[in-house]
Amino acid sequence: MRSWIDNRDVPALQPPSSYCPLLISRTGFTLLEVMVAIAILAISFSALFGSQAQSLSLAEEAQFNIQAAALARAKLSEYESGLATPENAEGDFGEDYPGYAWKVEVQEADLQVLPSLAELEKPLQRVDLTVTRDDGRLVMALRCFVGTEQSL
Repeated sequence: MRSWIDNRDVPALQPPSSYCPLLISRTGFTLLEVMVAIAILAISFSALFGSQAQSLSLAEEAQFNIQAAALARAKLSEYESGLATPENAEGDFGEDYPGYAWKVEVQEADLQVLPSLAELEKPLQRVDLTVTRDDGRLVMALRCFVGTEQSL
């Protein structure tokens, strides 16, 4: 006598893919899923690299601002101390500071704007100093007033 638990004569159930070709088991990603994942990665990497490039550019600009201010101050102190006379000229800062250049433009100071300064006995000159780096890509301009030789 057979018990209802004994199923040796019943054929084993097979997975659906073996008898129905439309129900194939999926074990990988579709081409569309891969393309969407690559697009998401491309967008995120472009944003990341863009912010990194901007960060490097800002760091370079900050370094220039510090260095150019120090070089301009040194150049203006030559005029203020009397070691050099202010005149229209241009040049570079030598081998110690490659890529840095300066340009000086000297004019008589227009003091008519301020009536209290218009009657000064000692004339002043307006000195405009421009420090540039890499052919004018980075520029810093300063202005100061220096006494002329007559006032010294």
